[in-house]
Amino acid sequence: MPTPILVKLLLQAALATLLMLMLWIGLDASLPGTVWSVMTISKSALTVEYCEFNHPQRFFHQPINTYSNLAYFFFGILILLIARHDYRNRVNRQANRLADFPLLSVLMGSCFVYLSIGSAFFHASLTYVGQRVDMNATYSILITLLGITLYHLVYRIRLSRLQQRLWVAALVAVIGLFLPLALLVPSSRLVPALILLLNAGMVMHFVQFRAQRSIGLVLLSLTLVVLAIYIRTLDVQKVGCDPYSFFQGHALWHLLTALSSFCSYWFFRFTKRRPPQLG
Repeated sequence: MPTPILVKLLLQAALATLLMLMLWIGLDASLPGTVWSVMTISKSALTVEYCEFNHPQRFFHQPINTYSNLAYFFFGILILLIARHDYRNRVNRQANRLADFPLLSVLMGSCFVYLSIGSAFFHASLTYVGQRVDMNATYSILITLLGITLYHLVYRIRLSRLQQRLWVAALVAVIGLFLPLALLVPSSRLVPALILLLNAGMVMHFVQFRAQRSIGLVLLSLTLVVLAIYIRTLDVQKVGCDPYSFFQGHALWHLLTALSSFCSYWFFRFTKRRPPQLG
């Protein structure tokens, strides 16, 4: 795919994100904060976990932390558009292993959108259910990226279309299993463990295909997520905290983790020899 077509996909994703922003603005302006009052408040709200001020009268209790989730939405739509391209252009499918498995990109893009909506739901409502959905959506991205990594590490194995569907179904099942698992293992341990496992797998795949993969993307992805964790920690500890500021540390966490996750996807989906080609 020529670069102009990739730019077209970026513009389409940006347009979809703009439309979603307009929808969210409309919801925040027209619905009262009391909509969430029938739901159980999260521990995060009770302990004032994040710096941003809670506006209980607004539909979006934490507006900046809510709107910043559009970063996940943008990348999710972009990946779904790439998946659609892969479905329509399978002539060159042998050139890229992920291009030959567009359903896996569909799952990846869907997880980004899931996190966008799930995290927005949590920061808008500050409810227990929202917090659970937010955390599960976070795990869904990591699990899917690990699934993509494993699929590439066993590169000698070619999956049939049926086997591809079964692999995606298995990943969805694992994502579902993480709903109860998240209650047993603290996210402060599980999330870093999954991140380290993901980056270790990416390094292993880079060793397998040095000519095609970029170690720079691995380092960039890891750097972005480490920086995101650092900023989130400062936000939780209220270091340099201004509850009424337009700039919120947790909102930056959303942007950086979205970029980091997309870098991981980019590492597998695009080759180094002909960037930014698909297939």
